[in-house]
Amino acid sequence: MWLSRRNCSVAIADVDMEDRKNKLDTVQALKTARMKRKNSTQSPSARRTKKLKADKDISKASSLESGSNSTETPSTSTTWEGGSKKEEKEDDVTCGQPPLKKVKTETCPQGQPVRFPANASSIKEEVEMNWDIVQVLSERTNIELWVCANIIRLFNDDNTIPFIIRYRKELINNLDADSLREVRQTLEELRAVAKKTHSTIQKIKKEGKMSECLLKALLNCKTFEELEHVSAPYKTGSKGTKAQRAKQLGLEGAARTLLENPGELNLLSYIRPNVKGLSALQDIETGVQHILADMIAKDRDTLDFIRKLCQNRYICIQSSLAKVSSKKVNEKDVDKFQLYQNFSCNIRNIQHHQILAINRGENLKILTVKVNISDGVKNEFCRWCIQNRWRPRGFARPELMKILYSSLDDSFKRLIYPLLCREFRAKLTSDAEKESVMMFGRNLRQLLLTSPVPGRTLMGVDPGYKHGCKLAIISPTSQILHTDVVYLHCGQGFREAEKIKRLLLNFNCSTVVIGNGTACRETEAYFADLIMKNYFAPLDVVYCIVSEAGASIYSVSPEANKEMPGLDPNLRSAVSIARRVQDPLAELVKIEPKHIGVGMYQHDVSQTLLKATLDSVVEECVSFVGVDINICSEVLLRHIAGLNANRAKNIIEWREKNGPFINREQLKKVKGLGPKSFQQCAGFIRVNQDYIRTFCSSQQTESAGEIQGVAVTSSAGVEVTNEKPGKKKSKTAVNVVLKPNPLDQTCIHPESYDIAMRFLSFIGGTLNEIGKPEMQQKINSFLEKEGIEKIAERLQTTVHTLQVIIDGLSQPETFDFRTDFDKPDFKRSIVCLEDLQVGTVLTGKVENATLFGIFVDIGVGRSGLIPIRNVTEAKLSKTKKRRSLGLGPGERVEVQVLNIDIPRSRITLDLIRVL
Repeated sequence: MWLSRRNCSVAIADVDMEDRKNKLDTVQALKTARMKRKNSTQSPSARRTKKLKADKDISKASSLESGSNSTETPSTSTTWEGGSKKEEKEDDVTCGQPPLKKVKTETCPQGQPVRFPANASSIKEEVEMNWDIVQVLSERTNIELWVCANIIRLFNDDNTIPFIIRYRKELINNLDADSLREVRQTLEELRAVAKKTHSTIQKIKKEGKMSECLLKALLNCKTFEELEHVSAPYKTGSKGTKAQRAKQLGLEGAARTLLENPGELNLLSYIRPNVKGLSALQDIETGVQHILADMIAKDRDTLDFIRKLCQNRYICIQSSLAKVSSKKVNEKDVDKFQLYQNFSCNIRNIQHHQILAINRGENLKILTVKVNISDGVKNEFCRWCIQNRWRPRGFARPELMKILYSSLDDSFKRLIYPLLCREFRAKLTSDAEKESVMMFGRNLRQLLLTSPVPGRTLMGVDPGYKHGCKLAIISPTSQILHTDVVYLHCGQGFREAEKIKRLLLNFNCSTVVIGNGTACRETEAYFADLIMKNYFAPLDVVYCIVSEAGASIYSVSPEANKEMPGLDPNLRSAVSIARRVQDPLAELVKIEPKHIGVGMYQHDVSQTLLKATLDSVVEECVSFVGVDINICSEVLLRHIAGLNANRAKNIIEWREKNGPFINREQLKKVKGLGPKSFQQCAGFIRVNQDYIRTFCSSQQTESAGEIQGVAVTSSAGVEVTNEKPGKKKSKTAVNVVLKPNPLDQTCIHPESYDIAMRFLSFIGGTLNEIGKPEMQQKINSFLEKEGIEKIAERLQTTVHTLQVIIDGLSQPETFDFRTDFDKPDFKRSIVCLEDLQVGTVLTGKVENATLFGIFVDIGVGRSGLIPIRNVTEAKLSKTKKRRSLGLGPGERVEVQVLNIDIPRSRITLDLIRVL
């Protein structure tokens, strides 16, 4: 009886053990499959981490199994199984990744936040390196990890900067457009480094030169300079480094023995009298030294230490006059670089414009540039290496320590020092180029957002001498009324004055716009003299000066030929000059941004970076101003976020074929405009309700004429047919009922219409009150009572989204945020340079902003310079501080004359205040 019970127990235990083994095998198989899937998208370092964790889990499970006995109860087995399941769940989360704050997906309605996975590894990245792209991006841009992770996701989902800035602001922690562009540029640089690294790895593998140490060094590279440093010896056609030649002689083992077990190293045993490089003890010592120097120079910890060491030491960049023949260099060019012919500055204090000037002088072979690192850096570096990283693991004889010291000295002088110099120069140049491009972008934004001057008839003047001044008179709607040519500077000024007066009186034009090109000063003086004599009475004529940069290029472009067929290109320039005052944005977008000419050293910086930044700035400005879909031009429309030339063309063709757009939803019918494009552009495209009312009245269509409050949550404004959703529309569809939606004239995105309608119900407002004073009163009253945070919580949205809704409901139909920016400076008189005195207070207009100062047109024919040290935060208006724009083209300022250099025509100014 006892025996049978024992046999039964053994049988049950065997079955139980077998069952547990099967479960363990199943769990292990699942883990292996999962690891393979994840390894296909994880970086090498992440794979190693996962493998170690998986090995620990397996050993833990095995120990649990071996520790069990035959008397284990079923409940114990169940507990073990549950523990395995728990481990599986935890294994899906990569440790050591930064947690993310609450964010939302792009497919959910705006303002409905959901939580992303709590680690940055959830980002689908093609970058497989030994560093985390989110971490490096955060370090380089000084932006929080969670923000960087969100930005990567947003860009990976093809979101545009204007859309992110306005409708996804909570995900980027209120960053502005310039910061977002900087992050995108840095992200693209990191991806470019990773791409080139993997390309280099494939080439080296193809040649059979790859080793484990080399692969690790390549995958550690974060910059192109590091990659070049590591991969240079392995390029096709390279003779190889001294270390490579020593390794080919078989001295690598000796070098490693010197570090790991120096007591067993006998260099005499490597002597081969008939082999070059091994024939003498000194040759062997030199070969070992070269190998050690190469190992030191490519070690990640060593390079990290020397870089950190340099951060707190004095390192200067020096430039001097190059020793070249005077025949090869123009004497005038040499004089331009007089400041830098004996120049020295700490790299932490040098200005961006100085770096760009030095680089230009070096490229012209006028200057010689070098970076100096103090001897103290080298001494501390060698001391750290001997005491820490490269200390032999046993007693080393004096002759071996001498080799090690020589290796450190050789590594620093021959390999590390040049690498550091290249890195410092590359970093300084990169930062200077980025700042120059950003300054160009800020100037361009300020110019594009110059406040328009609508409702005026304008005369545009393109000045000239021999070929005369070209005139163009345009209507308040930018239509060309008259063009002509007058010769003001050829002895016919009095006779031409009669013609100008007749034109101004006939077209009731009292505003003259003069281009700032050739003969601008003389033309300005001519008009100022006539105005002072009250020659144009009864008209009160004023004039202003505008930049004509790019006007001549535009005048001969296909776009200008299409817009003004048959008109002489010179007269087209005059038309463009006038329109730049009437609506600067609509006119300047027709010109390639780099031709507008408001930058510094723009020809010396990366043209790819410059073009990408300027195109992004144009897109930002056009999108934030918004366009009326039914009257805007194709040129303006193609710069809206989410659109391009083809989509803009398709929209215009659809409008011409089918009539005006009644609502935003009709955009989905345009060819090539998919859900993503619609999402990106919809919030920046407006449907003017007055225009639609006029159209509906003229058509006398009952369905289109019903301009009422629309139940947006029940597909308001969407075409209604008798077909089922998701099916292709048939040609025999029922009549379509289109209804205008007043929300389409606001900045509120269609994805937030339901929230907007609920907010209106909270405050007791209607769609017909949008933009009216009563709407503003209701909103203010409700906000005072509840508070915006509490209202956002009730609506289950974010404060940022609710603020966009409030702005959209409050702003009138004619709202244009450009009215907050400066208008052109209209004048009636002129001042000469000789009339100026030190201490004179003047008003002027900013022409250009650079990294070293602000150029201001004070009306004397020569711009004055406000040194950058005189532009302090206290002198800027609160608006400028809030916008973080600084000073830019078109802004009016009050200045004081500090110095006048008449022979050199230089005027130094001090900023008093921004007007």
